[in-house]
Amino acid sequence: MNQITQTAPTKEEAITVAIEKLGVSKEEVTITVLDEGKKGFLGFGAKPAVVQVTVLINEEKIEEEVYQPVEETLEINDEIEISPSTSDEVDIPEGTNHLAIEETINYMNKIVKEMKIDDLEINQTKDGKYVHLQLNSKKAALLIGKRGQTLNALESLAQLVANKFSNSFVIIKLDVGNYREKRQESLEQLAERMADKAVRTGNKVEFEPMTSFERKIIHNALSVRVDIETYSVGTDPNRYLVIEPIK
Repeated sequence: MNQITQTAPTKEEAITVAIEKLGVSKEEVTITVLDEGKKGFLGFGAKPAVVQVTVLINEEKIEEEVYQPVEETLEINDEIEISPSTSDEVDIPEGTNHLAIEETINYMNKIVKEMKIDDLEINQTKDGKYVHLQLNSKKAALLIGKRGQTLNALESLAQLVANKFSNSFVIIKLDVGNYREKRQESLEQLAERMADKAVRTGNKVEFEPMTSFERKIIHNALSVRVDIETYSVGTDPNRYLVIEPIK
C-alpha cells in the first residue's frame, strides 16, 4: 500500500497514524490535508481531521520493506562453506543473478541438512526482482517453526547469500506449503475479530509481538475501518500492535 487516507481527532494525529500504518518516516511521504477538522466546544460540533499520505517511490525503501531481517532462531554451524552447486536437480533460469540463485539454493540444501531434514525439494520461480523458493518436505512444520519464525530466519539467511553473489537487486522469498498466504489470511481474520472486540468493549486490544511485516498486514486489513485506529508500541523484537476504538 503506497497511499492511505486517515481520519483522526486532529491533523497531527491523523498524519502520525497514517505514517505508522504505512511503515515509513515522515521524510518519505507527501501529505495532503483534506480536512483540517474542528475541535468543537465541550465535545459538541467536533469534526475529525482527514489527511491523505502518499509514499514517495524509492527503490531502496522497497527493498527494505520486502526483506525484513528477523531475529535468528536457528542454531546453524557457522563453518558451513558456500560452494558452487554440483546438482542439476533444480531448474535455474538463465540470465541475471543466475549464480546468486544457484548458490542460495545450494546453501538452503546444506542448512536444512543441518536441521536433520534429508527430503528437501526446492521449486523456484522468478518474477522480476523476486525469486520465490518453495520448500517441500514431510517435515514442513519444522521448516516453518512457531508462527513462521524458522521460515523467517531461513529467508533472512537466503537473502544474505543472494546478496553476496548477486550482481543486481534481487529479493528472495521462501515459502512452505503456501504458509505465507495462509498466515496472511489468518492475520486478516484475527484483525477483524479483534477490531470488533475493541469496538464492542470500548477498550484497547493489544496483540503479541510480531514482525513488522505481520503488523503491516493487520494495519492494511483495518485501514478502511473508521471506528478504530491501529498503531504499534515498543521496540523490535518486542514491538506489538494496538487496536483502539474511536469514541
